[in-house]
Amino acid sequence: MKKIIMLCLGIMTAGLVLAGCGQQAKQAAPDAGKAGKIVVGLDDNYPPMGFRDENNNITGFDVDLAKEAAKRLKREVEFKPIDWSSKEAELKSGRVDVLWNGLDITEKRKENMLFSDPYMDNRQIVFVRNDSAIKTAADLKGKIVGTQSGSTGEENINKDAKLKSSLKEVKAYPDFIAAFMDLENGRIDAIVGDEITGRYYMSKHPDKFAARDIVIGDITSFGIGFAKDNQKLRDEVQKVLNEMKKDGTMAKISQKWFGKDITKK
Repeated sequence: MKKIIMLCLGIMTAGLVLAGCGQQAKQAAPDAGKAGKIVVGLDDNYPPMGFRDENNNITGFDVDLAKEAAKRLKREVEFKPIDWSSKEAELKSGRVDVLWNGLDITEKRKENMLFSDPYMDNRQIVFVRNDSAIKTAADLKGKIVGTQSGSTGEENINKDAKLKSSLKEVKAYPDFIAAFMDLENGRIDAIVGDEITGRYYMSKHPDKFAARDIVIGDITSFGIGFAKDNQKLRDEVQKVLNEMKKDGTMAKISQKWFGKDITKK
């Protein structure tokens, strides 16, 4: 009888092990199907590079670029909105595979990530209300200036000790849309931000804002950010970007969003 009981227990144990393995296989299956997915981290309130349209779908120049790159790589792409001020942490943790959203290439950022070749130039300039008396950098003295938290604009203000000390206050916003809303309502006097994004926003509100040709910091270039240990993905994406430049696809996408080809050759 004891042998029979032991035999039954053995069979039951083996059944549980097999059931557990089967359950693990079921759980692993979805992950295996996602092996080729590229998760793109972006600020989804950053027109025209990446933002939500009237139907709440994520769209934009960089979004179209990423979709075309993923298509050529025969990989699925997922767009994941993130806190832009925590972008390096999101990339390092593996929660996103790339940062692809008007990301300026800077020496400081190169310490924490790999970059694609630059594909578009960008400047940090000053935006004001249409009736503003601010015309030069000197006119910013004693003013409240807004910018996006974690942006190149914020970095450039912080690096310019003379400029920063002359300002009454620097207000950092989660995105430039919020900054423009406060500018319109008179809560701040000016914005330091990406020329491309600012001019796009201005085009949607033509009678409210003006751009001043006051450049804060150096002219920079947009690039795609990858984790330091992900050289393989960086090279794969760069290869298809080169193809898109050569066959005119990148120029076509630029024409769609900017009315002309403003990408780097």
